[in-house]
This record gives sequence, structure tokens and C-alpha cells, in this order.
Amino acid sequence: MVAGASHVQRQDHSTDHGDHPELDVLPEWPQETIAVLVTTDPGPHAIPVSWPVRAGDRQILISLKFDRGSLARLRERPEVALLILGGGNVALCARGTARVIAEEMPDAADYVAVRIDVQAIDDHRQSAFAVANGIQRNVLDPAELHALEGRVRVLHTWANDQN
Repeated sequence: MVAGASHVQRQDHSTDHGDHPELDVLPEWPQETIAVLVTTDPGPHAIPVSWPVRAGDRQILISLKFDRGSLARLRERPEVALLILGGGNVALCARGTARVIAEEMPDAADYVAVRIDVQAIDDHRQSAFAVANGIQRNVLDPAELHALEGRVRVLHTWANDQN
């Protein structure tokens, strides 16, 4: 499937969640996508997360540092939202339930793996503009980039094992 492909099935639930239709399945997005994870306590808290992994039509895997406040919040209140703005005109908010699937990631003991089971996918694409590149960043620490690449390889392996 191509990122932001127009053949992704939409359902019009405009009376359910404002005026945004819902997608049936998660589209593909570029690996380097930066997303925004929203947790609650009881108000919303939003943090950027690097390189979320599509693990199926309605599952996303992410890695979080073990000492993040967002991790503590999602353990208490697992209902989360993940805003993804990625290249190829991907603009969506995946809402669902998060849970830790690994307390330590291989070769990254200070990171946990989290699976989001997506109940709703709000489609935020618009006809007036398209998301070209999503959120961009420059690598300042090559060692951290290498570590991130390793964590994401593990998440992709786990995602492939689930499918």
C-alpha cells in the first residue's frame, strides 16, 4: 500500500467525531515519521515519538523511554491518541488502547515497547492541501540514531510476527 493512498476505505462518521471521516485501516507512512502521543492524567499530555511502526491494519508499535511521564500515564489510563503527519499525505489520529508488550527492549534496556490497539482512525487529510514531508528533524547524535534504528528493527520484527 502506498502512503496516503486514496484507495484506503473511508467510513463517514461525521456525526460521531466532528466532521472527519474514519479510515477502515491504517495507511502506510515513511519510517522516519515523527508522531505525537497523547495521554491523559486526567488532562491531555502530548509528546513526540520517533518512528512509530504500523503493525497491522489496526495496531501500532512504539518505543518509549522507561522514565517518561507518558509511560506512567498510559499504564494508569491506557486510552491514548497518536497523531501521525507523514510524507505521502498521511494525516490521521489513531485512537485506542495502549499497553506495554516488553518491559525491556533487546539491546535497549532503558526502553519499553508499547502496542496501541487502534479502535478509531480519524482521517485528517484535506482536499485543499497535502502533507508533503511531515515533521522533520536533523540528527545531532549519530549514536542515538543508531540506537533508534535498532529499536525500530525489533518493532518491525515483532510486527511481522503478529501478521
